Amino acid sequence: MTSTAQAQASGARTAHPEHLGHVIFIAAAAAMGGFLFGYDSSVINGAVEAIRDRYDIGSAALAQVIAVALIGCAIGAATAGRIADRIGRIRCMQIAAVLFTVSAVGSALPFALWDLAFWRVVGGFAIGMASVIGPAYIAEVAPPAYRGRLGSFQQAAIVVGIAVSQLVNWGILNAADGDQRGQLMGLEAWQVMLGVMVIPAVLYGLLSFAIPESPRYLISVGKHERARQILSEVEGSEIDLDARVTEIETGMHREEKSSFKDLLGGSFFFKPIVWVGIGLSVFQQFVGINVAFYYSATLWQSVGVDPSDSFFYSFTTSIINIIGTVIAMIFVDRVGRRPLAIIGSVGMVIGLALEAWAFSSNLVDGQLPATQGWVALIAAHVFVLFFALSWGVVVWVMLGEMFPNRIRAAALGVAAAAQWIANWAITASFPSLADWNLSVTYVIYTVFAALSIPFVLKFVKETKGKRLEEMG
Repeated sequence: MTSTAQAQASGARTAHPEHLGHVIFIAAAAAMGGFLFGYDSSVINGAVEAIRDRYDIGSAALAQVIAVALIGCAIGAATAGRIADRIGRIRCMQIAAVLFTVSAVGSALPFALWDLAFWRVVGGFAIGMASVIGPAYIAEVAPPAYRGRLGSFQQAAIVVGIAVSQLVNWGILNAADGDQRGQLMGLEAWQVMLGVMVIPAVLYGLLSFAIPESPRYLISVGKHERARQILSEVEGSEIDLDARVTEIETGMHREEKSSFKDLLGGSFFFKPIVWVGIGLSVFQQFVGINVAFYYSATLWQSVGVDPSDSFFYSFTTSIINIIGTVIAMIFVDRVGRRPLAIIGSVGMVIGLALEAWAFSSNLVDGQLPATQGWVALIAAHVFVLFFALSWGVVVWVMLGEMFPNRIRAAALGVAAAAQWIANWAITASFPSLADWNLSVTYVIYTVFAALSIPFVLKFVKETKGKRLEEMG
């Protein structure tokens, strides 16, 4: 590329599109996958006790039905990249939308427990696809000058999806007079909760027809003219489109495809930096955060809280999750990744320890004493707040930054797989652990939150302000 062309191409980094609103719409439409990610992940919270009662199953079997979706998540995440490279980002979104829709209908109308579990796996596959394709598409379509802000739409959409699912569950429960198995529209209330996801799933599919294909994908399959048109729409007509296409092609040719064997080395199978990524993923899950989103209504009911109130507390927890996520987005580039992670860990230790203390009290007339009840409720919100403003965002940021270019893709895949496995372990074990001793269960989560502090101090390096080429 000539020096003039290089200057024009690099100018794209500060280019501003004439129709910024259109670009925001494109990013928001793609982030609907993130909304469904959050919604589908947490909507099951409202159906847990009804499923237990309807199918007369114990905690171990119930946990497998809840956690089985994570198998689909892992498969969907592992295959989404290849699917998107073969048939395009938009087609991948449309497949995910269909799977979300089918899963919602199937989950709302199960005829047996195994049937429900199967539709949960289908929904999990869609979640896995959405978790990969949304951020990738937004990064490829967003103008460089706005990439960070538009990229944050995905995480924001996930936490909003969680909150909306809890609000919908609460509204449906109240419409059914507080009974999860109460009749509503010819179905039991919990079935309606799971079925309502059809609405955002169909909307996601419709929106996918209103947004353009990724210029990067179009260039990879030789559709240069269409890629130029889209680049003009999203980056501005003043840029040199030929130079921009050449820049993208050059970048694609320079990329190295990392493989699993590139991760091997060191004393313990993987390279040390890969173990650090795995550690971040495992600690993020082993503090028990998904208990707050999968089982919170069940948790509060187990200590005597009225079902309707328990659903409301699940909603307020998800609002706190949104607030914490916004705080993290504001400070992650100002304070740094490591300080934010340590602050979060300290806050989580305090919140989890207070929950463990409160749950150690004997129930009086089927519920916690007033003091312990309020402590448990406040501490649960403190825990979620500190997780959201730190590990909820920081881990994903660091996993995208910390690995050397040569192994980044493969290492990120291993770390993400570790995260799904850890998520499954916590989700599958909580009902049985809670039946055994709820207080000790929270002590275990507290220990992992405490151990995350020396882990960060000793092994995690700050990535704030560093170029990706400096990593490793």
